[in-house]
Order: sequence, then structure tokens, then C-alpha cells
Amino acid sequence: MGLALEEADAALAHGDVPVGAVVLRDGEVIARRHNERQATGDPTAHAEILALRDAAAVVGGWRLTGTTLVVTLEPCPMCAGALVAARVDRVVFGAADPRAGACGSLYNLCADPRLNHEVEVVAGVRAEEGAALLTGFFGERRS
Repeated sequence: MGLALEEADAALAHGDVPVGAVVLRDGEVIARRHNERQATGDPTAHAEILALRDAAAVVGGWRLTGTTLVVTLEPCPMCAGALVAARVDRVVFGAADPRAGACGSLYNLCADPRLNHEVEVVAGVRAEEGAALLTGFFGERRS
């Protein structure tokens, strides 16, 4: 989670919402990214999506079995859907997102037995640190 928090902090440099994500396989980091929606103008440039794309390039295919995605904020429906589609084994997230979280807060796409894959969810890891980055970011934007 420390690396994901570093990535989240890097998003601030270009005015993006501070969310960072890291993909691990066999205990090694194979991808790490942060939000880049503002920087790229791409509505899908969430940290999780970018990290999954990079991880797929590293493993040479779209099936990311045997991987864990660590992210500072609970994934949204788009990102949770991507985790399921990519066959990620586990997602570990920090701060819950009661307004858009799709890994237990608002929805639970990762544990829906109607889908073709379920992703183990570990919630609340260093949640206060991820939440503080977000609170600071949105507080500055409101002032």
C-alpha cells in the first residue's frame, strides 16, 4: 500500500484525483500507476485501469490470474468490472467509497456469483492515509 500511496501523491502533480494502484504477482510489483484523467483527457484513465493495462503487457496477455491489485481507494464499477474481466485474484483497497465503491460499499461486483469470476476483497488497509489525500485534494478545490 505504501507504493500505491506514493502513486496517489504523484497524481496531484497534474491535478488528478489522488488515487494510486499497484499490481503484484508472486510478491513482485509488475505495474504501478496513478489517476491520469486530467492529464490525458481520458475518462477511463483511472489508476486501476492503467495498472491493469501495464500488468497485462508484462505478463503477455489479458488474464491476470495470480495477481493482486492494491489501490488507495475502493474501485468504482468500471474498475471492479475490469478486475473481474482480467481474472485478478485479489483486490486490496484503502479508503471506502460510499458514493461509488463497487467492492462492498455501494455495489459488490467482485463477489457477485452471477459473474464468471469472483475477486477476493480486502478492505481498509491504511484507509486513513488514502482518505486524507482525497480530503486534502477536494478541500483545496472547494476553496
